[in-house]
Amino acid sequence: MNEMLLNIESKEIRSAILKNGKLHNLSIERKKERQLTGNIYRGRVTNILHNIQSAFIDINESENGFIHINDIVENIKKFEEMYDLDFDLEEVKAKTAKQEKQDIDQILKIDQPVLVQVVKEPIGNKGARLTSNISIAGRYLVLLPNSIHRGVSRKIENRDERERLKKIIRSFEMPQEMGIICRTASRLATTEMLIEEANDLFQTWQNIMENFTNANEPTQLFAESDIIKRSLITAIDKRYDRVLIDDYDTYQLCKRLSERYTQEYPLRIEFYRDKIPIFERFNVEREIDKTLRRKIWLPGGGYLFFDRTEAMYTVDVNSGRSSGSEGDVEESLVRINIEAAEEIARQLRLRNIGGLVIIDFIDMRFRKNQRRVLDRLKDCMKEDSAKCTILGMSEFGLVEMTRQRHRGSLAQTLFTTCPYCTGRGQVKSHESVSIELERELIKTIKHHQQYAIKIVVHPEMDEYLTAIDKQFLSELAESLNARIEWEINDNLHINDFQFYSSTNGRIIEL
Repeated sequence: MNEMLLNIESKEIRSAILKNGKLHNLSIERKKERQLTGNIYRGRVTNILHNIQSAFIDINESENGFIHINDIVENIKKFEEMYDLDFDLEEVKAKTAKQEKQDIDQILKIDQPVLVQVVKEPIGNKGARLTSNISIAGRYLVLLPNSIHRGVSRKIENRDERERLKKIIRSFEMPQEMGIICRTASRLATTEMLIEEANDLFQTWQNIMENFTNANEPTQLFAESDIIKRSLITAIDKRYDRVLIDDYDTYQLCKRLSERYTQEYPLRIEFYRDKIPIFERFNVEREIDKTLRRKIWLPGGGYLFFDRTEAMYTVDVNSGRSSGSEGDVEESLVRINIEAAEEIARQLRLRNIGGLVIIDFIDMRFRKNQRRVLDRLKDCMKEDSAKCTILGMSEFGLVEMTRQRHRGSLAQTLFTTCPYCTGRGQVKSHESVSIELERELIKTIKHHQQYAIKIVVHPEMDEYLTAIDKQFLSELAESLNARIEWEINDNLHINDFQFYSSTNGRIIEL
């Protein structure tokens, strides 16, 4: 049974997809950090970077957006990747042949108003990635206001159906400079439904252009669907058995929105009435907690370690508690690796990990077993809506892969950098701090010629020093004709200490 849960709260909306009762995918959207992808803006050019042929655009969000010249000139390949389609009409070749290499200075000027669309969410201090190749997506069609191309999704494999859709979009009465795409769902739509949506998209575009003309400052002109509408469309696309919603107003909204698609698929939408929170009732909260851990146990006793560096994520597969007969060690390792491949694909979705990922599988002797594990990983990654590229397995059992990054990861959404360890996850040991303190004490006495010193430390450090090093440090000071006294301050960082002059009370700069 495939079902979707929608948890609506005052500051956050969460969408969970369950397959046979197990968490398969998770989306979280916070109201103060709304999704920007798909939004269209009137922007203003603030800076042009000639060396990398790019520019920064003020779009009236927290950070300026970033646009590369490849996202300014028409880019057919990106449209094909975004909507998984073939532009197989004749005008594509003609248009592509005419395109010449251009310089960004010929296209953009400082303070120039521009019409741009967000294609990648801002992450951390990086602003949103922008494009001037505008696309307005509907349920069945995508309008390309700045492109003449018309195409059909590759996922529609039936030749007759493809020809039917091509004839329909050729017959649309719309400006010649505009293009249109038939999405996968269009195979289920009648001609009337496609014409109605095409008119709606064209009207949306006219509204955008009217607002662009009337605006004088950077502003949002069009907002893409929110998480509720996107989730509802996903449920219809994937033919989920039901959608369960714990907020009555949202339940009523989804019922109204789904009426338009009843002919396509009569989605079952239910209002959740139980007193137990919906995510607890279906064990989603427990799964989210597990997903945030570094260590993930596998059913057969193995486990995974997920770690993040500045350049990549790494996943380490370990045999752990798994057991197998001595004569069948290789098959036991293959079984652990296959379990790991399945769980890694799931964890990448749940954690929303993007960018470069390196997976260290347990070493296997035979090449055929490596292929089995790699094939299983590729099969599981096919369920991921994000674009993934997986390379072969090296002799050391390493697999390199990339996963498209649309927005921040789950950890970036839920966590902030620890102010105590500044994100390192470690602090110095008490012994290390004690050694540093001894070094600074000698320098303070010999170099600064301070002979009456008050040392202020954190209470936990004071406990350690009392048990281990205070007597030694006092004897060391006496041997240098100095005396020391101790004081605690729980406002200090556990790794910090301060030296004061006992005679005038001033801090001694170390």
